[in-house]
Amino acid sequence: MSSPAPRSASSAPETSRRDAVRSAAEASVPAALGDLGRLVRIPSIAFPGFDRAEVARSAAAVKELAEGLGIFDRVEVKTAVIPETGAEGMPAVLASRAAKNGKPTILLYAHHDVQPVGDEALWESAPFEPTVRDGRLYGRGAADDKAGVMAHIGALRALVEALGDDFDLGVNLFIEGEEEAGSASFAAFLRENADALRADVIVVADSGNWDADTPALTVSLRGNARFTLTVKTLEHASHSGMFGGAVPDAMLATVKLLSTLWDEDGAVAVEGLRERDAATPDYSEETLRSEAGLPAGVSPIGRGTILSRIWNKPTVTVTGIDYPSVRNASNTLTPELSLVISARVAPGQDAREAYEAIEAHLRAHAPFGAELTFSDVDCGNPFLVDTSGAAVAEARAALETGYGTSPVDIGVGGSIPFIADLVSEFPAAQILVTGVEDPHARAHSPNESLHLDTFRRALVSEALLLESLDSGADGGEAA
Repeated sequence: MSSPAPRSASSAPETSRRDAVRSAAEASVPAALGDLGRLVRIPSIAFPGFDRAEVARSAAAVKELAEGLGIFDRVEVKTAVIPETGAEGMPAVLASRAAKNGKPTILLYAHHDVQPVGDEALWESAPFEPTVRDGRLYGRGAADDKAGVMAHIGALRALVEALGDDFDLGVNLFIEGEEEAGSASFAAFLRENADALRADVIVVADSGNWDADTPALTVSLRGNARFTLTVKTLEHASHSGMFGGAVPDAMLATVKLLSTLWDEDGAVAVEGLRERDAATPDYSEETLRSEAGLPAGVSPIGRGTILSRIWNKPTVTVTGIDYPSVRNASNTLTPELSLVISARVAPGQDAREAYEAIEAHLRAHAPFGAELTFSDVDCGNPFLVDTSGAAVAEARAALETGYGTSPVDIGVGGSIPFIADLVSEFPAAQILVTGVEDPHARAHSPNESLHLDTFRRALVSEALLLESLDSGADGGEAA
């Protein structure tokens, strides 16, 4: 396998070829958006309790799109067994085309599964009915990450339209089916299909951009440590009037326990959680309020620059709780409750180490002798991108041409834990984390949407990157 090398000096034929690819990419956008709309209509939620058949239907639709390119030696829908449970993972699409004449191989990754919709009453249009409003395409998965799927497909279509089969670049396409649900079978899938996935350059199209007009390469990602905590204080429920004031209920214990996780500024106060010391670009509180939906009367939390809090410091968030609802409330002391805690881990710290620090903190601060049980622990390590490779330079050049402005290196507060698996399986590969989202995409939230012009630029940029890797000087030694 050949490492990508910088392109040779420009010439008229190269310029003509690159212009042809760019024109083809621009022309391919309407068809890509049409196909994106068809994918959005499929409710491919991979979480337990949802219809697995819809994920299979989504995989079949992606397989058909890949086959329609006519460039792959094989296109398959495949699964892997989850090692911990023995259950079958969700279907992924795997396609491969061998490189020729010493050219590098690129692996294009995205995922076709989506988040649950949550409360449909909060959506302004049906979540699985793609709807265009004010230059944005609304629908669950319209941005995260079916737009990533179609950026890959559209860019490859442009390459084929401009060059026919006259390119030597190796291309592997991997469209996962369970990323939102935790990628439980991902590591096993990589091991079982390593030969078909091996590449010199890996493009993960599952991140965002600085804004709708400015592209970004994601160079750091926080890790995650997610778990369920059960707090028990009583053997059974009791009347709150008869015993209240003498015995602690589970909610009282939980409120006091959770309050120890943060200091008065809202910064995490857990010994053993580390932060990364790295410079961040200017980012105003006004921009934070606009992009996050933070009202004027609510103050930001934490200390340091705003982006350092989002990119380089840990967080602890309660994302769900099982407790009687308001509708079902009664005058009762509840004996136990369960909640989900989701922590983000700063780049540079092992996620399991961070989880153990949080568990130790909670056990040490349990009030009234409350019994704590920890379950469903899921950890994913943070990631720092090596930006010294030739592929990063090619990607920056392609983004600048496609967007018409220089790209920004960004960190992301979210996590893509499977990247650590990619690094482990393919340590020599150069990894590029790109995206089609802008800060107003609202991925995972009601009214998720895709900024259409950002998508156009992302597709064009990826097509230009493919052309650059194909037209560069032949690689040397195998990676």
